[in-house]
Amino acid sequence: MTLTMRIRLLVLAASLVALASPCLAESSTAIPVNNPPAQQNSLVDMLALMSGHCKTLRVAGRPFACKTVAYAHDDKGRVNFAVAVDDPGDENHVVSFSGENGKRSDDNSYELPIDRMLLNSKDRPKVDGLPVPAAQTSTGTCRQTGNFAARKVKDVTCSATDSEGRTYELLFVSDGTPVSVRRIRQSSPSIQDPFK
Repeated sequence: MTLTMRIRLLVLAASLVALASPCLAESSTAIPVNNPPAQQNSLVDMLALMSGHCKTLRVAGRPFACKTVAYAHDDKGRVNFAVAVDDPGDENHVVSFSGENGKRSDDNSYELPIDRMLLNSKDRPKVDGLPVPAAQTSTGTCRQTGNFAARKVKDVTCSATDSEGRTYELLFVSDGTPVSVRRIRQSSPSIQDPFK
């Protein structure tokens, strides 16, 4: 696949998350990003959409609401927990906690070290009409309780701080609806699983 097709697939996945959420919160302004744009050279191979609500969502320290969180895994092993932000002023407002080398401590616990935040808004440059997220170097962790194979996720908690000192927090709680898991293409597993 070409680089343009890969970018389209990633942007489409983020757009699906954005469209699945109603807009209820106050509008925001774009977060300045001081990092060079990330190279989009991989393909999403699995997408899991989770239904529920955010007990906590802070983007650069500002509180927001959300409805949907998606887990996206790409064929190079990168994972994103993408959050559709309820922002009436920006239907493209999506933030993603992104990292590699996630680990399972048991069948119902997953931990992902975060090394960047992906920030998407209506002000981002577009490729084929869809905004492309900016990557902001960050450190933090996401933890997921539940299991995609069983289609049950209880919650997702994330906390990260970017290189500019801005903080991002998420506490997402499932409403009990089974997770919608879509395997887009086969790839090698990237998770560190002590039980296999």
